[in-house]
Amino acid sequence: MDRARDPHPYDALLLLSFGGPEGPDDVLPFLENVTRGRGIPRERLAEVGAHYHLFGGVSPINGHNRELLAALRSDFAEHGLDLPVYWGNRNWAPYVTDTLREIVRDGHRRVLTLATSAYSSYSSCRQYREDLAGALAALAEEGLDLPRVDKLRVYYNHPGFLETMTDGVLRALDELPADIREGAVLAFTTHSIPTAAADTSGPPAGHGDGGAYVSEHLDAARWIAEALAERTGVRRPWELVYQSRSGAPHIPWLEPDICDHLRTLHEAGAPAVVMVPIGFVSDHMEVLYDLDTEALAVAAELGLPAVRSATVGTDPRFVAAVRDLVLERAATERGEQPQRCALGTLGAGHDVCPVGCCAARTPRPAAAGADSPYA
Repeated sequence: MDRARDPHPYDALLLLSFGGPEGPDDVLPFLENVTRGRGIPRERLAEVGAHYHLFGGVSPINGHNRELLAALRSDFAEHGLDLPVYWGNRNWAPYVTDTLREIVRDGHRRVLTLATSAYSSYSSCRQYREDLAGALAALAEEGLDLPRVDKLRVYYNHPGFLETMTDGVLRALDELPADIREGAVLAFTTHSIPTAAADTSGPPAGHGDGGAYVSEHLDAARWIAEALAERTGVRRPWELVYQSRSGAPHIPWLEPDICDHLRTLHEAGAPAVVMVPIGFVSDHMEVLYDLDTEALAVAAELGLPAVRSATVGTDPRFVAAVRDLVLERAATERGEQPQRCALGTLGAGHDVCPVGCCAARTPRPAAAGADSPYA
């Protein structure tokens, strides 16, 4: 077999995502799944649920995952990569436990996982690993032989991610009138998380003052801003800002919020802004509501011209990046030393999360890491 197309020792890829409701009756049960154990009042869930009902009670994330699943299968087949691709979710059907059960019953023994979160943090990495551990525990109780499950490294700085995001910003700039395009500033947006979670994101050696979560986003934003300057001849002001805060008011979360930032830009006389959702792989609810609905409404109220650039979605370069990451990890597991593609200054991330990486709020077993009980 051509080693460049050899996924061995892996015999399945699991696309692991957040999940979302697919109809009005799903909204509240879905939100209860997401917030279980956090003591969120039911009235607060109803308030958040209203965002989903603006879109018929349907989150676009499952549709995007179906499209990505199809794109990965097509790309693998086209490039001779014999690796079946499955899909499971953390918070809604198809649930990860059901999908792993299917993978086991199909006879697969080494599973590689792609999470639809590109960065390091508890909620974007370790929590997925905890859900994998929970699924494996459930299968063990059923008496099934457990597969070995690994997770792909974070991919925020893979060329297939950053170059695709950069082209999306260029297209967004073209949507602005020519007389204000050159003065447009960039607002790189990502999901806000508690500052305590940010400070403990990534390996323990890097904990403190935003941790890996903030440093990775800043590195990605800086690379895109520099690439845009090279391609357009315009060096634009930029800032990393946050959105989609959902925690209690007394708990510090990462700031500034995108809507507050838009007001600041307006007061400073910015002629226009491009919102760049670098924290998101697809146009799911946080993009459609928090940016396309809420933030654009604030910009319109201010009279500040604003556009939003695209997420990577199923762009062929991102799909090819997943293939590259799969083959890279497979080669590493075989004892080879493959090229590890990464842009920016931080380099390629670790393959195996070390002990203490993205520390849990409450300790729970996590698979696919150095502390996994299922190694």
